[in-house]
Amino acid sequence: MIKPGVRAIGVAAIAVLWETLPMNATPITQGGITGVQAIGQEGDRLGSQANVVVPAISVPVPVTPYPSAPAVGLPSTAQTTTLILPTELSVALPSAPFPLEDASIPPNPIDEVLRLQIRLSQRQVLLLRGKEIIRTFPIAVGRPGWETPTGTFTVQQMFKDPTWVNPLKPDISIPGGDPENPLGRYWIGFWTDGKNWIGFHGTPTPSSVGRAASHGCIRMYNQDIEELFQIVKLGTQVSVVN
Repeated sequence: MIKPGVRAIGVAAIAVLWETLPMNATPITQGGITGVQAIGQEGDRLGSQANVVVPAISVPVPVTPYPSAPAVGLPSTAQTTTLILPTELSVALPSAPFPLEDASIPPNPIDEVLRLQIRLSQRQVLLLRGKEIIRTFPIAVGRPGWETPTGTFTVQQMFKDPTWVNPLKPDISIPGGDPENPLGRYWIGFWTDGKNWIGFHGTPTPSSVGRAASHGCIRMYNQDIEELFQIVKLGTQVSVVN
C-alpha cells in the first residue's frame, strides 16, 4: 500500500511523503499516464477512503534485505530491481478548509511603520502610519533661545520616572516619581549633542502645553505622554518641522 502523509496550505500546495510500495501494486492508467492506485487509510490527512492516483517513474532500488541500513551508500554487489515510485499526487480533497489568498488585496496599512512628526508652529505632534494620521497630541515646544531643533531623528531613550537635572545648575536635580519633577512620569529622548538631551515628557504644569515654554523639549499632558510611551519604541522615527 501507499501511505501518503499530506500537509495542505489552503488547497494551493500539497507536499507528499511516500513510504513503501508493494512489488505487486496494481498499475492503472489515467489520462495516458500509468501509475498506481491506493485507498487512503482511516486517520490520515487525506481522510478515509480518499482515491489517490499516483503517476510513476522507475528507479533501481535494493531488494536484498539488510539487518540494519548502512550509514552511507550501498555495497556494489547489492541486488537491485526496478520499483515504481510516484512522482505526483492527484487526489480529490473535500472543500478547502482555508480560503485562497487573493493577491489583489492591498497590504494592510496596520503593517506599515509608525512614525512621529512634530509641527512646531502648530504646537502638535502627529502619530502617523504611512501617510495616515492616527493620532494628534497638543505639545509645548522650546522657548526663544531654547528652540527645539528641526530635522529627522529616532527615539534613543525611553524611561519611566526619569530624574530631572537642572540644565543651568547640574548640581540641582529632582528624583523620578516626585510630583514636582518637571519631566513627569515618562521620558522619550530623540536628540542629543553628546551632553544634553531633548525629548518628549510629561509636566506638572499642564497650562504650559500649547506654548513655547520649554528648554527645547516637547512637553505633553501626562495622560498623553503615557499613551505615547506605550506606542513608540526605540528606533521610531521623529521628524521636527516648523
